[in-house]
Amino acid sequence: MTEIRNRIREIIAEQAMLEVDQVTDDASPADLGIDSMGLVESIFALESEFDISIPFNANEPEKSEFDISNMGSIIASVEKLVAAQE
Repeated sequence: MTEIRNRIREIIAEQAMLEVDQVTDDASPADLGIDSMGLVESIFALESEFDISIPFNANEPEKSEFDISNMGSIIASVEKLVAAQE
């Protein structure tokens, strides 16, 4: 899972134009300067990288099954989706 966690951080850092070490578990997308469009692009990038489908509603993110409140919850959610595939 460490490989997955690291790759997620790399993808988010790339989307936010930050260094990987700036993507901490407690940082929210907003803390990282990721707006709603950037978040959608990040979700697409994660889906593509891991060949998963993320249950995210961009129009109503607060009603989504996918917790986007901080990087730790995003990472945990992606890890669960990847594990469910195996």
